[in-house]
Amino acid sequence: MSSEGQKFSRRASRSLALTSVISITLVLLVLGSVGLLVFNVNKAATYIKENIGFSVILKDNVKDADITQFQKSLDSEPYVKTTEHITKEEAMDIFNEDHGENAVEFLGYIPLKSSIDVKIMADYANPDSIAWIKESIAKDARVHEFWYNPNLLEAVNKNIKQISLISAIIVAILAFIAIVLINNSIRLSIYSKRLLIRSMQLVGATKGFIRRPFLGQGVSYGIYAAILANGILMGMIYYFEAKFPDFLDMRDIEMFGIVFGGVFIVAILITWISTFFAVRKYLRMKPEELY
Repeated sequence: MSSEGQKFSRRASRSLALTSVISITLVLLVLGSVGLLVFNVNKAATYIKENIGFSVILKDNVKDADITQFQKSLDSEPYVKTTEHITKEEAMDIFNEDHGENAVEFLGYIPLKSSIDVKIMADYANPDSIAWIKESIAKDARVHEFWYNPNLLEAVNKNIKQISLISAIIVAILAFIAIVLINNSIRLSIYSKRLLIRSMQLVGATKGFIRRPFLGQGVSYGIYAAILANGILMGMIYYFEAKFPDFLDMRDIEMFGIVFGGVFIVAILITWISTFFAVRKYLRMKPEELY
């Protein structure tokens, strides 16, 4: 081959490599963005569930010391996130503010009882857990009534399940598309070198020897693409964090570690597998089928 032909071949090879890396980068960028979205959907679901709770309405004759002791016992339960003691006076102030009238002036006494408002852990925000929690607490002699909103609890769980299902479907579809696109990019790269594979076979190179540099090159495409994708993702995260501080928590190292690490793992696995099967295809192909 002439020097001009060699230069053209090298330029074409570099251009194809760059195209492959960019294509894989774009696919990984979409996957990483979806991963961040899924994590934040789960965090939002947890936040919503942990703002669901119940009220333990206490009897009038319960002393302050007993209320404090009861509240501490609730705080020690694994299903409790936070507790807050609402006195009769505080309950009355809330009632007056909500209804715009002073019931004490009309009745001459405070008709409400003191209570302990409990916010529960997300894992316990379901009807079955609330049922046995209610059964356990209602037995206490200090408790007048156990109150919660079953309709709200049911609606929240139903909506979260639907959102989780939709998110899972979207992730599955995008993952499939990502595999197909990355696989096609790698196959196109290997196709351009099918004659080189044949030449190596003719001089007696083993399949493992032929396959090894192509696998290394394919994985390197994946690593470069993952670095670029993670860099772009980091830039997007900083942008959104500056514009919408409540959207992403930059201190969530675990979330970012999983997403960025996942991008690297997906890139390496898919490029290695795609390269392996693409090379195997041309190793098995008959000479007349190469053209």
